[in-house]
Amino acid sequence: MPYEMMLSSLVWMEHGSACFTWFGPTPKVTITDPDLAKDVLSNKFGHFEKPKFPTLTKLFSDSLANHEGEKWVKHRRILNPAFHLEKLKLMLPAFSACCEELVSKWMESLGSDGSYEVDVWPEMQILTGDVISRTAFGSSYLEGRRIFQLQAEQTERLLKCMQKIVIPGYMSLPTKNNRKMHQTKKETDSILRGLVDKRMQAMKEGECTKDDLLGLLLESNMRHTEEDGQSNHGLTIEEVIEECKLFYFAGMETTSVLLTWTILLLSMHPEWQDRAREEILGLFGKNKPEYEGLSRLKIVTMILYEVLRLYPPAVTFTRKTYKQMEIGGVTYPAGVIVELPVLLIHHDLNIWGSDAHEFKPDRFAEGISKASKNPGAFLPFGWGPRICIGQNFALLEAKMALCMILQCFKLELMPSYTHAPYSMPSCHGARWRTVSWAWCSCGRAAGCCTGCGGGRGGWSWRCARRASAARATASSPATSGSTGG
Repeated sequence: MPYEMMLSSLVWMEHGSACFTWFGPTPKVTITDPDLAKDVLSNKFGHFEKPKFPTLTKLFSDSLANHEGEKWVKHRRILNPAFHLEKLKLMLPAFSACCEELVSKWMESLGSDGSYEVDVWPEMQILTGDVISRTAFGSSYLEGRRIFQLQAEQTERLLKCMQKIVIPGYMSLPTKNNRKMHQTKKETDSILRGLVDKRMQAMKEGECTKDDLLGLLLESNMRHTEEDGQSNHGLTIEEVIEECKLFYFAGMETTSVLLTWTILLLSMHPEWQDRAREEILGLFGKNKPEYEGLSRLKIVTMILYEVLRLYPPAVTFTRKTYKQMEIGGVTYPAGVIVELPVLLIHHDLNIWGSDAHEFKPDRFAEGISKASKNPGAFLPFGWGPRICIGQNFALLEAKMALCMILQCFKLELMPSYTHAPYSMPSCHGARWRTVSWAWCSCGRAAGCCTGCGGGRGGWSWRCARRASAARATASSPATSGSTGG
């Protein structure tokens, strides 16, 4: 949990669901009432805007997540078609291909002693990075991978900056880290401009390039420009480049965190792992998952929802009042920061019950609306018009990955793992054992032994055909928040 969230948690526990603190010289109100939080996120009367961080925006992505007003409406309208479910269905082969590569790599890594150790957190980052590279840039997959490597490096350098004492203008100082961040931005922009220019030229020549996110974005942009007859109703090349950067944050970081926590919790709760595997094998057997089957997964969906509740990808949403307005009967002046701590709302005992801190996927057995005492208390992707544009993409990818992993492997937690999700960064990692889920010649799933190969823990996989086992180690991600669109 980020240090600021720890402070908010202490203030909230002492002063209730709406409390006041100072963020430097700026007043900040923390609201944990789900109904009030939804009112703020819905922003029906346009009283709220996102706080501005111009230096960070310039270095990372001046995209949909940062825009307001008419500019946000234009960008959202042009981006929406790329994330429609019908378009996402076309990306399933890319999802399954990346997952198949991961599973094959793990199986081939089994050593002669039947053991294999792997850090699963970076493995999930690689997986989701490969998925977004393929789905965003199609045949330009290798250039896409380089872009996302650069964005990952940029994120690491930002974290280094955040760990130092920050003074006004610090990000503009010519430090070694800051210079490298500016160089990374230039390289990223150069690669993206080349990709966009090449794709636009192909579209002008009549080539079909609409099977990936970049192609869908450019197609939608061209259609809006032609319909309105005005070039300013579409996106400029620079704006397209910035939106492509958003693909990384929306498509890689959040899903890799979701998958890592899901695998960890299924290792800690084998009864839910068994139920998920039974459902997966019942629907798909040993075949690749397809969309209709993924949409019918109930147990897996309940598990993913519960993981998103316990460890939401964005631990807090922040808005700022730009004019005097009222929230919950209290009038606030312009310039007040409004913090909506999703993590605290998701762990509120008064909303979720006395077991709010526990992993209980069956609370979602009757859907999100009946999972808690307040139907609007589940906010992993935000709420209102600015709800995360990539939520369906993330959930579909997570379902595909989880299905293909559980078709092949059984997960067990390593004894040395210490569960400390509220530290930042995580100090102990997440160590567990996986046992390969094999297939008999009759085509039915075969069980396997869970021999620890010396009792060191980790994951172990056991393949009936090869009679071998493996261990693996995974590091849990820090539960720092990410910005939604």
